[in-house]
Amino acid sequence: MTTDTETYKIGPDIQKIIDTASHIVVIQADNPDADSLSSSLALEEILSTLGKKVTMYCGIDITGYLHYIPGYDRVVKDLPNDFDAAILVDCSSITLLEQLEKTHQIGALRTRPFIIIDHHDVENDVTINNTALVDVAAVSTGEVLYLLGKQLGWEISPAVANLLTVSIMADSLGLTVEDTTARSIHVLAHLVEHGADLAGLEATRRLSMAKSRDIIAYKGKLLQRIEYFADNQLAIVTIPWDEIQTYSPFYNPAVLALEELRIAEGVKLSVVIKLYPGGKITGKLRSNHGAPYAGKLAEHFGGGGHASAAGFKTHEWKFEELKKELIMTASKLMKDGAEE
Repeated sequence: MTTDTETYKIGPDIQKIIDTASHIVVIQADNPDADSLSSSLALEEILSTLGKKVTMYCGIDITGYLHYIPGYDRVVKDLPNDFDAAILVDCSSITLLEQLEKTHQIGALRTRPFIIIDHHDVENDVTINNTALVDVAAVSTGEVLYLLGKQLGWEISPAVANLLTVSIMADSLGLTVEDTTARSIHVLAHLVEHGADLAGLEATRRLSMAKSRDIIAYKGKLLQRIEYFADNQLAIVTIPWDEIQTYSPFYNPAVLALEELRIAEGVKLSVVIKLYPGGKITGKLRSNHGAPYAGKLAEHFGGGGHASAAGFKTHEWKFEELKKELIMTASKLMKDGAEE
């Protein structure tokens, strides 16, 4: 674990890449969340202060529930031609960069310095020569960025402090998940000293949670479709492609379901499965307090994450077979955990 008094060994290499670049692209995975978006925006602010031109990229449009974070509309879906280096945030997996592959833009990344800054405990399978800083002890990428920035002497302005705070609060679910450490709280305290407005950020976040009547009605339908397995400890809901198309621009359907499943009585593990054209299936997994199964279950399907929050994406399984395997594997994980 890296503390406030320790340094990342990889830091000088990252500094050299940044120092020699004029135009840097900051990349998010195709499943952006508040951590990846706010980390990208924080890097945009930091690097711009260092005199760099910064372009933020994501393969899909930033979903509506993240629009409470100012600057989301500066993220683009096309890589520029003239960048000198790239930084991938909150991701270490090539499978989460599918749009770069589909649009044939990933080749441009192979000829420039490429940095990965992440906190997920997954195998780095990015098929691009990279300099990777992955701190699995961090609750969010924002925490990693703060510690790296302190080491490299980056200016933490109030705007940057706010963005890194959003990152930490989002991935830690308000400092409540088991991956939150004393260091995470110390970093948050430093960000408040740098000008982060905790009360203001929380008020903005709560306002952003307002949902239209259509979304509320859809949430009700989603909750009625939840299936329970393993003595009601495992909850699964499946979202077909037509619903993804209809509702994703306004609110992430997976988040709608997971909001409730986190507090469902007796549920230890919640899974939202999304079905896409061409056989792609994704899973978003959340473990309730004291039930650290999400990461291990995601790994079984080629994904990863933390004990309390994880995900996977696959083209290898048919839905019914995947669902059966998921139920069997999750049941075994929970049974083995209960026997330890």
